[in-house]
Amino acid sequence: MSASLDSGLSRPPQTTRRRQLAELRGPATPPRPLDARALAALAANPGCRRRALLDGAGVDKSALAAKLGSPAPFGQSQFAIVRGNSFEAKVKADGGRELLRLIGVEDPGTVSVPELAAAGPEGRVARTALALREATAAGAWTLLDHPLLALEVAGSPVYLEPDAVVVRPDGGWTVVEIKSFPMVDGAADASKVGAAARQAAVYVLALERVAAVTEGARVARSVLLVCPKDFSNLPTASVVDVRKQRSVTRRQLDRLTRIDEIAAALPEGVSFDVAERSAEELAAAVECVPHQYAPECLAACELAFHCRSRARQADAVETLGRSVRGELGGLTTVAAVLAAARGEEGDPEDPAVAALRRARALRDEALSGAGARACR
Repeated sequence: MSASLDSGLSRPPQTTRRRQLAELRGPATPPRPLDARALAALAANPGCRRRALLDGAGVDKSALAAKLGSPAPFGQSQFAIVRGNSFEAKVKADGGRELLRLIGVEDPGTVSVPELAAAGPEGRVARTALALREATAAGAWTLLDHPLLALEVAGSPVYLEPDAVVVRPDGGWTVVEIKSFPMVDGAADASKVGAAARQAAVYVLALERVAAVTEGARVARSVLLVCPKDFSNLPTASVVDVRKQRSVTRRQLDRLTRIDEIAAALPEGVSFDVAERSAEELAAAVECVPHQYAPECLAACELAFHCRSRARQADAVETLGRSVRGELGGLTTVAAVLAAARGEEGDPEDPAVAALRRARALRDEALSGAGARACR
């Protein structure tokens, strides 16, 4: 999402933007589409222009990281993918009978399941929007299986595919997330639920764009999370409030710099064509784009190990975490931090420098006291 839906910024034609992004990615390389999981991770670190540009251009970051010599161990196991697909098929079998039961509909015959197939992503987005409008106008239960939604991110369109969207007779639209991790005694792993909530919040934002031009429609700020009950394969559901995740994601996406601006600042001839460029050329190209590394990136970005290696080489304090970096003010390297703590560098009036020196004094006092007690 750009800074505003009506920001008034001049935008280059889509053909020009697509051609520019294709040149960055490599004309012969198909773009790697963004999904809601990647978008949620991107929104969690909006200051990283490197990820915004690479994701916007559709660069395969896994292949890029591998060629740079820092592959990331990302991706689900084949077993997890098969289990997830099998569970989703069970939930949606017989016209979505189990799913409809979980939302309180006993007779699936009264629920409409429209066909959403169309040519190309733009066609599927348009067909989904039409189905949502028709379902809302009809005032009946409707189940949309794998609808396709669109969201503009940093000036580039992103297509998103939730597991399902349920339209209620009162015009309410609810996102359904189907996950294969278990819900034991009515509760699931908090970290996994949090990740699912952040992902679903992206779907809610995209759905709100359609609801804004659909009379009588309203998007629920909670989603239906469907998981296996205990350790069986029986589905159970829980309503998850995503208002906080939606607000945070929207605010972060609003802050993302437009891809056009990032690309315009690159030197002439920069390319991330993994197939045609050497590792040295790719490394130079990556370094041309400002980034904002944090240890949290290791769990969300395929290029994080490369960025961590570069941050360590630069002795950057970013390797210590965002909270530590924020407390250190103008001290940007670990060497500068240690020198300030020893009293060799830094302004004594600087609160960060004063705190470091006080911490060192307390440490020395504690160690000397421990040493004295050991000698008795």
